[in-house]
Amino acid sequence: MVTVLRGDCWEVAARPPHPALRAHVRRLVGFVEDAPAPVRRLEMPSSTVTLIVGFTGDGWEVELPWAPGAPRTRLDAFVAGLHGTAAVTEQHGRVGGVQVDLTPAGAHQLLSVSMAELAGRVAPLDEGVGVDPATRTLGDRLAAARGWDARLDLVDTWLAARLDAGRAPATEVTWACTRLERSGGQLPVAALAEEIGWSRRHLAARFRDQVGVTPKALARLLRFERAVGALAGAHAGDVELGRVALDCGYYDQAHFNRDFRAFAGVTPSAYLAARAAPGAGISAQAVQEVTSVQDPARAAA
Repeated sequence: MVTVLRGDCWEVAARPPHPALRAHVRRLVGFVEDAPAPVRRLEMPSSTVTLIVGFTGDGWEVELPWAPGAPRTRLDAFVAGLHGTAAVTEQHGRVGGVQVDLTPAGAHQLLSVSMAELAGRVAPLDEGVGVDPATRTLGDRLAAARGWDARLDLVDTWLAARLDAGRAPATEVTWACTRLERSGGQLPVAALAEEIGWSRRHLAARFRDQVGVTPKALARLLRFERAVGALAGAHAGDVELGRVALDCGYYDQAHFNRDFRAFAGVTPSAYLAARAAPGAGISAQAVQEVTSVQDPARAAA
């Protein structure tokens, strides 16, 4: 059953993925937005690999302003690997698509490139997935489909076929990812390697290939992701940042501030202020006129 939420100029449709996909797909969401003015969004790094297939409109301008040398590109279908800095997307007029948030293990099995090759990048969908008839026509089939149920069915079927034909990651890597996720990024990597029976160097090498980042980098992402969740919906005056830092596994608030700025380009306080007044802008030198820090698809999460 699809849950549909509507706003003044947007519509979001969400439902759980097919049961066979749930170990690999964290979220499946369709969305359409018809904004009267250009919209720039700050998209936070996360522990998921995000795949978006557009089916209406001109797509999105995507950039990683805190990643030196990363190009700004216009894409109507793309996949974003795990990355250590926030991204900025810009859209004009009416856009619509389906977003799939994949676990690192699911992404390894679904995609046709090494996760190390995709890490820190936003790549066109055909580069990350490969050029095959089902992928090449997916956007057109989504546009022609009648209603959200039909669109999400199409994506479910496409994902299931790719996962069946894909290459599963090493059992030890999947297990280690799960252990790190359940600990919120607080499990020491040395303890993780000891539990598996691998050296830290071997574990890091397998992670780079099959996840895209090392266990230590994934743990940092998980702590940051948990912190963003703790700040979601909060106001600057209502949050004790020191408590958030400790709860999310940081040594102290200074460590929390440094890590948050490295990932988001702003401090936790600036992030809270920007959420309260999106039009104020975030890190104006790198991101001018950011109008939102929240993807409307998150409303259905």
